[in-house]
Amino acid sequence: MHITIVFDTVCPWCFIGKRRMERALRARPEVRATFSWQPFLLNPELPPEGTDRSLYLERKFGGRQRVDRMYEALTTAGHHEGILFAFDRIRRTPNALNSHRLVQWAPSHLRTDLVDALFVSYFSDGMDIGEPAVLAGIAAECGLEYRAALHYLRSEAGVNGVYNANARSHRMGINGVPCFLFNQAYSLAGAQEVEVLVRMVDLAAETQVIDPVSQA
Repeated sequence: MHITIVFDTVCPWCFIGKRRMERALRARPEVRATFSWQPFLLNPELPPEGTDRSLYLERKFGGRQRVDRMYEALTTAGHHEGILFAFDRIRRTPNALNSHRLVQWAPSHLRTDLVDALFVSYFSDGMDIGEPAVLAGIAAECGLEYRAALHYLRSEAGVNGVYNANARSHRMGINGVPCFLFNQAYSLAGAQEVEVLVRMVDLAAETQVIDPVSQA
């Protein structure tokens, strides 16, 4: 089974959704799943250096009270998935372009671990995942070469690829993340509960078309 996850690296519900999907698949050990990660930019208008976190939250959510309620819900949901959100450590909301470029640049077998490392670095450690040097350090921790990653991130390579993938997500009718695509046949939006994800995995597995060539 192939699962495409449309996501943004600065989306806390995407972090939760990823962990819930992993739990759903652990409940179905007979399912062999592969992943791909499709970019979605929640804040494409941000400057390359990002913006002050407090200013961003005030503009986006319209007041501290609403932000606190959102953080409370996220902290509770994250706790159940083994996620330690530390929103007080985040000083800047980064432009997510570079982090998506890094994911797309990484070998496919390392991307899922890299996405998790980006989430932890941002939401638990408060690191600025818009900075090339920070991203290169995260890449190195996942087994990639620091200098190669830094050289890539300081270039313009992969920029159009991320923008094109973001546009493709919107053309598909996706207007929020996370969104899960199962075998390109079924989709499910939002950080759904594990039980819902398990049912979708079951549905995709039951209706999966078997390739007669691969089964020969």
